[in-house]
Amino acid sequence: MVALLFLTTGVLIASATPSVSQSSTASMPANSHARSYGDGWECDVSFRLVDDACVAIVVPPNAYATNQTYGSGWECQHGFTEVDRVSCAKVLVPEGAYLEATGQGWKCLRGYMKVDDGCQEIVLPENAYLEDDHNGSVWRCNRGYEVNGETCSAIQVPEHAFLNSSSYGNPWTCERGYFEKDGKCMAVDIPENAYFDYASFGSGWKCDRGFSVSGDTCVAIEVPPNAHLDRSGNRWECHRNFQRSKGRCVLRN
Repeated sequence: MVALLFLTTGVLIASATPSVSQSSTASMPANSHARSYGDGWECDVSFRLVDDACVAIVVPPNAYATNQTYGSGWECQHGFTEVDRVSCAKVLVPEGAYLEATGQGWKCLRGYMKVDDGCQEIVLPENAYLEDDHNGSVWRCNRGYEVNGETCSAIQVPEHAFLNSSSYGNPWTCERGYFEKDGKCMAVDIPENAYFDYASFGSGWKCDRGFSVSGDTCVAIEVPPNAHLDRSGNRWECHRNFQRSKGRCVLRN
């Protein structure tokens, strides 16, 4: 009885297996295959799913099939660009330009600049040179000249000054010992007991150590008892355990 039961069960399993397989295969449309992992199916290469059917990809003129299961299934040939995801139009390269390495656009040649849908030749003014940046070719004025509209004008460097490389502010800097005032370089009048200070602000000079500014002069600092010159050397401060009081240093309570 037990043997008969196992035999009957085996027959049922054997007869059921082909039925499941046929059912799964029957649900797959033409030009499809079972997924390599997971359940379900997917369209074959060069076919795309449309309303539960696998329809052949139509490759437009001037394009080629990518043989991929994703994306549009085609790409434009070199020298053509995609239009509305349905066609490939030829890239029209204007005069003074070249086709980019991608084959899908163009850029202006050196010495030309992009204007609307074309490339216009750059006319170099006198005392200028051609330079390339992220926007293409542009012109810059030679050293010693500055942009003046569409030309390069000589920079007027005042006496006791020299050209600098700054891209903003004055294109010139006063020589050591001079400071800028009203477009000129004026000599720094250094008083006694002072030295030249090459700062972009202030009087242009500083007092020596042990002296402090008093108008346009440097006067000796009188250091009271229990005090010493501070780090700057132009002021005094009290020793430890002393505090300033009425110009003196008194013992802390």
